[in-house]
Amino acid sequence: MTRWAIAADLNRCVGCQTCTASCKHANATAPGVQWRKVIDVEAGEYPDVRRAFMPVGCMHCEDAPCMDVCPTTATRTREDGIVTIDYDLCIGCAYCIVACPYQARSRVDLPAMAFGDKPMRHEELREDPARIGVAQKCTFCVDRIDGGLAAGLTPGVDPEATPACVNSCIAGALHFGDTDNPDSNMSQLLNDNRHFRMHEELETGSGFYYLWDKARDGDQPVQGAEMIANPIGMSAISPKLQTSWDWRAAANFIFGGTGTALFAASTAGAMVGENTLLPALLALALVGLGLFCVLLEIGRPFRFINVLFHSRRSWMTREAMAAAPFFGAGFLGLVFGSTLLGVIGALSGLVFLYCQGRILMASKGIAAWRQEQIVALIIATGLVEGTALFAIFGAIAGFGGVMMHALTMILLFFMGVRVFAWYSYRAALGEVGAPTETFKALDATAFKLTPAHQAAPAILLVAGIVFAPLLSTFVVAGAALALASGWLFKYRLITRAAFNQGYSLNRMPVRGAGDSAAGVKPGWTKS
Repeated sequence: MTRWAIAADLNRCVGCQTCTASCKHANATAPGVQWRKVIDVEAGEYPDVRRAFMPVGCMHCEDAPCMDVCPTTATRTREDGIVTIDYDLCIGCAYCIVACPYQARSRVDLPAMAFGDKPMRHEELREDPARIGVAQKCTFCVDRIDGGLAAGLTPGVDPEATPACVNSCIAGALHFGDTDNPDSNMSQLLNDNRHFRMHEELETGSGFYYLWDKARDGDQPVQGAEMIANPIGMSAISPKLQTSWDWRAAANFIFGGTGTALFAASTAGAMVGENTLLPALLALALVGLGLFCVLLEIGRPFRFINVLFHSRRSWMTREAMAAAPFFGAGFLGLVFGSTLLGVIGALSGLVFLYCQGRILMASKGIAAWRQEQIVALIIATGLVEGTALFAIFGAIAGFGGVMMHALTMILLFFMGVRVFAWYSYRAALGEVGAPTETFKALDATAFKLTPAHQAAPAILLVAGIVFAPLLSTFVVAGAALALASGWLFKYRLITRAAFNQGYSLNRMPVRGAGDSAAGVKPGWTKS
């Protein structure tokens, strides 16, 4: 087998950005898009200040999160470890972008040249219109590798078969080779030097190694970098708020969760004799509206059918597959008055809601999403929202007292489950750590999901049970607050708390005759 990888010698890199320039020249990436870049890390306090330059880009992971989440199979991992993108399959949903822990992917929606409308020579030769509206990233210059191998050359040794960034490095800091070949230049480098891979705790199997010292007998494994909650002068490498999924993505989670749970509640109501046609139709409309918002966000919306291509791994594909029986069985059940079809639609809707939680959990690049407790929280929040909206409808439509009491009790129960799910999620996030700004965003809203912040809607609902003549009034008020808190939480979770992984340097390199020092993970804390 062959496993192509890059090694960056941190003791040699001088931060000249020549690799960045050569990559841009070789691939004609759009202005502002850099497949290979070098970050400047300066840490410590006077007089003990250390500085390092760290090349970053696509890590070509063995267990690539981007490939797992891709709903179209556009992202694939070759047998030699190179992660590729099929631009003709990609729909530009940006799921891979939020799933990547290395900020290595981007999407460009409009053609752009470095100097206005007049392209430079390399842009004329290498600019690829197929990259517009889809995900793009470093390819390890796969065309050079494949062409070189076909000509009998050795990648990493012969320049014609080696990535452009490696060829251009003036300090000899970048190296390319086959880690599965014990006699290769890459294997020798890894044997002779101490090294680490960025964000190893995520177990992606990165194909990018950082050398920081010569190997010695008895060397211990490199420990993770120290979290620095409020770093000074390191904003460029600290976690940034993701912008790939905006209010349109949040709308899918908001309306999808509310709509699927509302349909389930409407189906249950119909089974006990209530007229629930209007809330059931509203439920279908809400889920449809959420999916329409997603359609507005993707870069290649006319390829939307490709979302069904990866049921084996992608939870986005599974969400889309659950939507079909939800709409089909749900609508036909309403048309023909079939309880069985209604139940099938309701169950499919709950599967849709579960998939939404798993979509977030699979996004390894966003700490606020990837916790496994997020699944229960998303489900519980959706159940509260749907039940709350159904209770509001029941109060306005004049459901009987027994039915309204039952709805109120069910809503209170789901609110309790949501509070418990919130505590579990928040505790897990605080234990493993997350970007400092993520905690600020989650803890800032006035509509948090803690008991103190959920007391007002709960008191109103209980008051409705106690003062039966005012039950409908109290239920409408309490349910509206419960609904609003869920919607606001989801909006903040997607658009305000979703900071990416940022960059970390596990060890500072040895400079001259000096010693190495502990690395840094700026902008992170445990709380």
